[in-house]
Amino acid sequence: MRHPRQGGTSGRRLPPTAYFALWAPVAWGLASCAGAPEEDGIVVQTVPAEVRDMRITAEAAGELEPVYKVEVKSKASGEILQLYVDSGDEVEPGTLLARVDPRDVENAHDQATADLEVAQARLSIAQAQLGRSQELLDSEVITAQEYEQRQLEYANAQAALVRAQTNLELAELRLTDVTIRAPVAGTILEKMVENGQVIQSATGNVSGGTTLFIMANLDDMRVRTLVDETDMGQLMAGMGATVSVEAFPDRTFQGEIEKIEPQAVVVQNVTMFPVIVLLNNRSGLLKPGMNAEVEVLVNERLGALTVPNNAVVQVMELAPAAEVLGLDPSVSLDRGAWGPLMEQAAARVGVVPVQAPRASRPLAEVRAKIESGEITMDSARVLFAAARESRRGEGESEGAAGAGSGERNARAGGGGFPPGMAGAGGLGRAARGGSTGDPTFQPAVAFVVDENGVIAPRAVVMGLSDWDYAEILAGLEEGEELALIGPAQLQAQQQERMERMRQRMGGGRPFGD
Repeated sequence: MRHPRQGGTSGRRLPPTAYFALWAPVAWGLASCAGAPEEDGIVVQTVPAEVRDMRITAEAAGELEPVYKVEVKSKASGEILQLYVDSGDEVEPGTLLARVDPRDVENAHDQATADLEVAQARLSIAQAQLGRSQELLDSEVITAQEYEQRQLEYANAQAALVRAQTNLELAELRLTDVTIRAPVAGTILEKMVENGQVIQSATGNVSGGTTLFIMANLDDMRVRTLVDETDMGQLMAGMGATVSVEAFPDRTFQGEIEKIEPQAVVVQNVTMFPVIVLLNNRSGLLKPGMNAEVEVLVNERLGALTVPNNAVVQVMELAPAAEVLGLDPSVSLDRGAWGPLMEQAAARVGVVPVQAPRASRPLAEVRAKIESGEITMDSARVLFAAARESRRGEGESEGAAGAGSGERNARAGGGGFPPGMAGAGGLGRAARGGSTGDPTFQPAVAFVVDENGVIAPRAVVMGLSDWDYAEILAGLEEGEELALIGPAQLQAQQQERMERMRQRMGGGRPFGD
């Protein structure tokens, strides 16, 4: 669901049943103009498969802020005599911003100058005395101890001169501290003081001194936003982003993700990650503090064949969906039908298909028998254990081939598998609904309505999906009518079937409950 003010997204991938529960009213509204055949007294809404463009995006909200912001403080304490800029003024480096009462630093400078003159005089006297002492020592008029005393006085005079010179240099620097200048080019965001206010030095005060101005370079702006952790796998630094602000509703600004911070933030029990989006603001239209909506394009398919999300169901929901439509619940589809369809889907998006591991098919057959009630849970556990052992044995021989195919698929691109997917089972795992993380290929079932109003299930392959529509990569043609399945009826039918399975198994818990 979209939560623009809380960093929610519209590009999140959900199981078909989740889409049904969330967007059934939309789909039923879409079908209001479609035909509605009756099946055993049940009115069935229909909708045609249509071609449209699909865009999968991640959306979040945040606030604009400058990339570089500086607090301007004074190194000198005293009264503000004059302010030369105000909020909103643009300044260059070195621009005079304010002047502080210079009397204290001027007095210190005069004192340092006088101290230097005294030190120079003392050094000159000490040097002359040392020369005379040398002559007296040569004439044996004074002792060596007296001569050494003159040497010590000369060294002290030299040290005093160095101290006086250093103090004068510091005093001269402090003279410049009373004139506050802009450290960088930018805009004055806030003026924190007024004329006549007494300020504290930033270097001589434990509190850090008084802030005079806050300024920033607004040529580069950024949006700091929070993105739900479920969308983090789709985002990375460098991806383009579109930013819109309320001040310019008919205009968008282009940026890119600068970085994704590693530390999560929990907001109302939802785990979020800070994402920084960098924007070029040479036009000067964006201002700090503006509310911004960020949209990142995750995937796109132009001219895709689409159907409403509640016009397709997962393979395991075939029987309950058939009952909702008034069909025989024992209806079934050949599970091998998805193999050629997967190849068609892969060819359509330019991905090399990888065959499913042979051990996956027995597992699917066991699950189907559990759902139909043909076998008990005890028997199923034995069969599952045997299938897992078989898969373990085949994994070693097929691992190298699968990894190689995974690299080819990753290089193929074009909206196909993410890196590493094919090596983990490729199309085979996608066909079984495995946790590959790939939303591009997913087997599903659609109930097609022919010209005579007869409803029949058909194997299809789903591609991308947004909140309203699902892409059909194979199994359907444009214009074919599909029956819509009400989410509430489907859920009720599933619960009823599960209850029947529990009763058939003597009250035991069915697999996956």
